[in-house]
Amino acid sequence: MIPILTPTEMAAVDAAAPEPIEVLVHRAGFAVATAALRLLGGSYGRRVVVVAGPGNNGQDGRVAAQMLRRSGVRVTVLEQSPDLKSLPSCDLVIDAGFGTGFRGTYQGFSTHSPVLAVDICSGLNGLTGEISGSVAPAVETLSFAALKPGLLFGNGPEVSGRVLVADIGLDVSAASTHLVTDSDLRSWVPKREPRAHKWSHAVWLIAGSPGMSGAAELAATSALRGGAGYLRLSTPGGTSPIMPIEAVGYPLDAQSWASEVVMQAERFQVVAVGPGLGRSESTRVQVRELVSELNRPVVLDGDALWALGSQVGELLNQRKCPTVITPHDGEFEQLMGYRPGADRIAAARDLAAATGAVVLLKGQATVVTQTGTGCLVVRSGDSRLATAGTGDVLTGLIAAHLALGADPLRAAASAAQLHGRASMLGPERGLLASDIAGLLSEAWNQCQAEQPLKRTSLTLCT
Repeated sequence: MIPILTPTEMAAVDAAAPEPIEVLVHRAGFAVATAALRLLGGSYGRRVVVVAGPGNNGQDGRVAAQMLRRSGVRVTVLEQSPDLKSLPSCDLVIDAGFGTGFRGTYQGFSTHSPVLAVDICSGLNGLTGEISGSVAPAVETLSFAALKPGLLFGNGPEVSGRVLVADIGLDVSAASTHLVTDSDLRSWVPKREPRAHKWSHAVWLIAGSPGMSGAAELAATSALRGGAGYLRLSTPGGTSPIMPIEAVGYPLDAQSWASEVVMQAERFQVVAVGPGLGRSESTRVQVRELVSELNRPVVLDGDALWALGSQVGELLNQRKCPTVITPHDGEFEQLMGYRPGADRIAAARDLAAATGAVVLLKGQATVVTQTGTGCLVVRSGDSRLATAGTGDVLTGLIAAHLALGADPLRAAASAAQLHGRASMLGPERGLLASDIAGLLSEAWNQCQAEQPLKRTSLTLCT
């Protein structure tokens, strides 16, 4: 995991450092100079412009400028000011104007040269990734000690370029929020025991309705591809749901299915409910009865979240077994009465506090959290996931990881990581949710072998 610190948390880490600020600035400046020389491809004949602000961020840039001059680079240092609009021609601009603590409206400089951002692009909100004004996009951002939320959310990924984290000797061990990596995925999902049988990792999926059978099929396929040894699929009121041939269909009465699931769920490691289930009054009643009575881990998605609605806290807080809920922004609003704000980590934590559940808040960067534990952020996918049915695939995959014995928080985060990685193996245009389900095994095998996939958006630099 890669630590993520808010601007406030980063300021506290800086203040607690045993070394004087001059030492930290020297380390940061050295890291910036090293990155600059790598981007320049050498020093001979190269020209660099450093935009230096009034704070520590500017000092980092000034120290880097001194080191680059000693390496033979021609460096011009310009002080950050509202009048600084255009820059002289150069091979690289080092943006050391404002750091993560910047607030207000920023009118950035204009340049056609590549930009290296120091810690974060000047004018980019370090907490939310919002831009107020204009920002000069970077080809690379060198973040110190930890990632900042603004690099992962909002406009951050669009303007930050390649993001690296430089270790300058600060203690970030107390960070409560982390970015999930492939190595986490490999370590968090247990392997099947040598003597395991199909019932050792069994999933019961309650999904589908007339006209929505595809959601059930996608979730079922994903659960099986994700490692479920046995998959029972029930569509309340449906006699023959579309499903993978390996799944076992089990009929449930449309009006009174919750009690039967409660009575028979003991053999299953997890019950997943919601994809394409429909929004009838009987669905609302049965889902609420199920979550109140079921003594098994449960994953709730889609129409199951609709069924809980504003009573989600009252219904889920009474549960004694783990619950994972997977809302997108619209479903979050149904549950909480308002949409998530720009601070998505805070929004996910608020929902977790209200429900006692593991919350997976879907989005450009997916946030997974639970009250009393840390917060995990997943950035493995891209806009290819913005297509119908991908959430159903994710639901089945979370259920599979739970059935394999993963901790609920990590089951959700690892599923999101693998889900995103699988999507990156597909085409940039025309990727279907069913394609992602079919790519899960390949993505898992590549992660297991520690082979890179198509791209790595974040690199840890030590």
